[in-house]
Amino acid sequence: MSTIKAALPLLALHEGVWEGTYRYYDAAGEKVDEHQSRLELRLPAAGPWPYVQQSEYTWPSGKKERREFTATYRDGRLWFDSEWICGWAAEVPLDAHRRTAMLYWTRKDEPGAYLYEMSQLSDCHRYRTRIGQWLAGGQTRMRILIDERRVTDANAG
Repeated sequence: MSTIKAALPLLALHEGVWEGTYRYYDAAGEKVDEHQSRLELRLPAAGPWPYVQQSEYTWPSGKKERREFTATYRDGRLWFDSEWICGWAAEVPLDAHRRTAMLYWTRKDEPGAYLYEMSQLSDCHRYRTRIGQWLAGGQTRMRILIDERRVTDANAG
């Protein structure tokens, strides 16, 4: 069993392929973007990264964007550090139901901008919902609502 699976069992339950919808809202609550997503999250037993996420986003116009997120593990958290983001993800120990994880990122290309995201995994582990808040200069810049369903288990793909 990998260190992450042993130390972060809730986050390990997110391993697999997820499809869903991202909805972005400005500070006034107006929807400014919506697109589909397909995320593959792996926790490899070997290799340079114990956490690898391949994300593909698709807009109604046909535009596509692909991103890869990798992380290391230490001090009870996943740690991200790429060319454009830096931050961490961790389980929320206060959640007695063991459904909640938190994410914190800063943007390297936007000094002063940061994101907090809260993620809940359903009890059946087939659905998750996430809400993110981007702030800049202490002010709300954007909110993100994400609804996803698992399409492939970690062991199936």
